[in-house]
Amino acid sequence: MRTILPLNNNWYYKPSFVPEDIVCNEKNTQTQYQQVQIPHTNIQLPYNYFSDKDFCFISCYKKYFELSSDYKNKRVFVDFEGVMGEAKIYLNGNFAGEHKGGYTFFSIEITDFIQWNTQNELTVCVDSTERADIPPFGGQIDYLTFGGIYREVQIRAVNRDYIQNVFVKTKNILSDNCSAELEITLNNTSHLQYELCAKLKDNDIVIAQNKILCAANTKPNILVLDNLQPELWTLNQPKLYSVVCELMLDGKCVDTVCETIGFREAEFKPNGFFLNGERIKLRGLNRHQSFPYMGYAMPKRAQQKDAEILKYELGLNLVRTSHYPQSRHFLNHCDKIGLLVFEEIPGWQYIGDEQWKNQAVEDVKQMILHDRNHPSIILWGVRINESMDDHDLYTRTNQVAHRLDPTRQTGGVRYLTNSEFLEDVYTMNDFIHDNGYGKYLKKVIRDYKTYDNLQGADGEFTALRNPKSVTGQEKDVPYLVTEYCGHMYPTKRFDQEERAVEHSLRHTRVQNASYQNDNISGAIGWCAFDYNTHSDFGSGDKICYHGVMDAFRVPKFAAYAYSSQVSPQEKIVMQPATYWTRGDRSIGGVIPLTIYTNCDKIQVFCGGTLMGTYFPNKEMYGALPHPPIVIDKMEGGWGSKWEDAEFVGYVNEKEVVRRKYMANPVPTFFKVCADSKELSAEDDTWDTTRVVVSITDQADNEMPFFNEPISVSVEGAGELIGTELLSTICGKAVFWVKTNKTKGTMQIKVKTPRTKQLLTEEIIVK
Repeated sequence: MRTILPLNNNWYYKPSFVPEDIVCNEKNTQTQYQQVQIPHTNIQLPYNYFSDKDFCFISCYKKYFELSSDYKNKRVFVDFEGVMGEAKIYLNGNFAGEHKGGYTFFSIEITDFIQWNTQNELTVCVDSTERADIPPFGGQIDYLTFGGIYREVQIRAVNRDYIQNVFVKTKNILSDNCSAELEITLNNTSHLQYELCAKLKDNDIVIAQNKILCAANTKPNILVLDNLQPELWTLNQPKLYSVVCELMLDGKCVDTVCETIGFREAEFKPNGFFLNGERIKLRGLNRHQSFPYMGYAMPKRAQQKDAEILKYELGLNLVRTSHYPQSRHFLNHCDKIGLLVFEEIPGWQYIGDEQWKNQAVEDVKQMILHDRNHPSIILWGVRINESMDDHDLYTRTNQVAHRLDPTRQTGGVRYLTNSEFLEDVYTMNDFIHDNGYGKYLKKVIRDYKTYDNLQGADGEFTALRNPKSVTGQEKDVPYLVTEYCGHMYPTKRFDQEERAVEHSLRHTRVQNASYQNDNISGAIGWCAFDYNTHSDFGSGDKICYHGVMDAFRVPKFAAYAYSSQVSPQEKIVMQPATYWTRGDRSIGGVIPLTIYTNCDKIQVFCGGTLMGTYFPNKEMYGALPHPPIVIDKMEGGWGSKWEDAEFVGYVNEKEVVRRKYMANPVPTFFKVCADSKELSAEDDTWDTTRVVVSITDQADNEMPFFNEPISVSVEGAGELIGTELLSTICGKAVFWVKTNKTKGTMQIKVKTPRTKQLLTEEIIVK
């Protein structure tokens, strides 16, 4: 049977590498290296204002371990989930293998180099420089590719005859002839005949099983489980099953593989996207996997939390993994909670030489082989994001994708109109909407040009282009908008109210345009979270402020353009897009006042007086499930008394929510709250959670210009990630804490200049 041994604790790390590092006894390593846990970033960085070359260096990781001679007759592999960007692996001084590419899973066999019943030295040389022979490098990239062994590692010991890969194809799920066809690839050379057994399980209950005889060969074996009546995987009830495959030899099981699957049918058609035969308008955002301070190196809980933020806080049904494959923990959680995924290969605009192209094709192969059993994944991205057409390259990537997974369609994200259409779905970054700013620039800038605008297109009134005007196809084709907004209107969480509101309205207009057109399957905005970027992009502080949330996952007004589209039965949303102050907008006042809500109506009171009852603006945003309310008239001009306001929301004539805004806000409530109150010390690596410190006014509202410092200390069974002295942003300071291998209580203490009271939070580490 196979054995999995997690290999994440007690590594040694050095931010340099010379050939003499390949062999070094543990005593010397202890004096020259730092002890770390995986996931690990090769350097902890500040939140902003650092060099984008700080993490671009070659480093060395070491792990010492023993293996019993009980494994002597097995084949032993080291499995790496993700190493940025080239990894060379040595065992006991012997070169075992290498891997190029920072975003894909890989395995290195170490069987021939193991010393049994004694200490083994595993050395990993990690090249995190931006090498021109590895995608996405070679050109300019609008994101940072943080270095290190940033995803988990394990040892996998299997018999000489073992199951190499299992692909489960669900078929005919909407008919009475539903089945699961298992494509099982074996690595078997020592015997002539085997038996393969498969079981479909609902938790511990076996609901179908079958077995076949198979011979030693390199071709996949096909085993079918038929006459099934499964519950379908849907967005609201994402039912999951397990498929257990056993390799039998002479009546004994020699290997077992378990895959999690869901029964669902997903198809992009010219008239929209259909899940299990039901048309669903896709509403999504792009996700970069980076975090403040830790770069890419965040473990399971943080990855899962991001999926939950996208699904439950933002109300999305789709995420695009821009611009690379992402953590299995993130994808597993998307499976579990019902969040659709568009996954794509690494790259950003640039296409390199033939060697580079071969690596891009290999990236397609590695991505699909690793992730094709995830029911949440509905589309493979097989084109370098925003690259020029390349007939030969993209013919190859599409062929590989369809060969390895004939059950899913392919897409290729471009910003080009009339681009060669080799994929199944025309996926387009449509940055046409600028609310008229392009017209203004053309008046004041000579020879003004931008690739974002079609000749003669009106970005003021056009939120999305008609698909046919983009594709150049005579007939309608499956069409998905994969980016909009973003760099067209970067917005910080602490920006002036006018900008923060306009940012939210642009997302609203584009989503409304998407809902208006059945030939558009949906629209994925740029982007979910602010992210660190190269000096060629962003705001000069190494941050692109393109997110509807900031890098700490705290919402801007634009976040509510999405969350307000969920059913009020799921949750009530009512967010006035205002700081409620007379003097922050040009000229003054808060009109027009946009309120993002899924309520039927809202009453507004000023100074206790009813100003009016307002309803969703269906004239402007009528295609949305829940149009925002827009108040365009309110008494009281500059110089009159500014009053407190109260907003009361109703659903089915019943009051469901009430929000108060203060005319004279002062810091009143000081709180500290962790996302998770319990962490684990028994996991095979470190655990983490986000902690949010909030300073709010008398009505418990965010204070948009409160930016005083706070100090943080962590004691007991944990430690702080990042710096102990933080600046609040809009009255919030956010940080992460991590476990330190001990059990007990993690005590978090926060001090602020505004209060003598020490704020505390306790997390139990079990």
